[in-house]
Amino acid sequence: MSANPVAPSREALNEQQFGGSAALYVDSPVHARGDDLAQFATLAKRAAGGRVIDLGCGGGHVSYAVAPHVGSVVAYDPSAEMLAAVAAEAKKRAIGNIETAQGPAESLPFPDASFDAVFCRFTAHHWPDVRRGLREARRVLKPTGFAVFEDIVAPEQPVFDTFLQTFEMMRDPSHVRDYSMTEWVEIVTQAGFVVTGVTRRRLPLEFGPWVARQRTPEVMVAALRALFATVSADVRRQFDIRANDDFTIDPVVLELSPL
Repeated sequence: MSANPVAPSREALNEQQFGGSAALYVDSPVHARGDDLAQFATLAKRAAGGRVIDLGCGGGHVSYAVAPHVGSVVAYDPSAEMLAAVAAEAKKRAIGNIETAQGPAESLPFPDASFDAVFCRFTAHHWPDVRRGLREARRVLKPTGFAVFEDIVAPEQPVFDTFLQTFEMMRDPSHVRDYSMTEWVEIVTQAGFVVTGVTRRRLPLEFGPWVARQRTPEVMVAALRALFATVSADVRRQFDIRANDDFTIDPVVLELSPL
């Protein structure tokens, strides 16, 4: 009998899931465009001339959006390959005030009060310890600064929440949790923030590109399609499941100030 395979560490899993997909995330229309990026750019003007961090930068789209409005941007991510892709794209776009730094959100290698603003887009649901990550974000933020966090928000109803978490992890095993608004308010408050603004949106997604970005194995793609085909009518309405299993989820942008 063969031995069971050794499960990868959380860090190795993240690099496995995102390192090889770095170019796809830089080019992804879902990540590269959107009213939310315009919102981030507008908010960045409040930190004009300051130093800001793009926490869990992924393909770097927040960094590119806010860079023209601030003094400097630290694009921060656990994936070395993702950071290399961001650096290359910044050079291609002739953006000279973006630097990169590698590490987890829960342990930021920066002194207290290092940044005038903290930006984070579609990343916190991957953090093993979101509460520690938010505390770190608060620690490195100046008392006069602000933070902007965007992520997919989970429905409050248990059946919808269960469906969301299930298909997220089936597609991407590095997924930890999409948090509800109730959870988000608790988490940011305990970290030392107060919510000063909330923007809700609906985000339509095409199933094919959604699984392709994560290089989801075919066996899991088939399982996802089977899951989508068998859920209740209420779930189908909540997630607007359409032809080809395209669907819609709910991002929220939270504007935060330090307490």
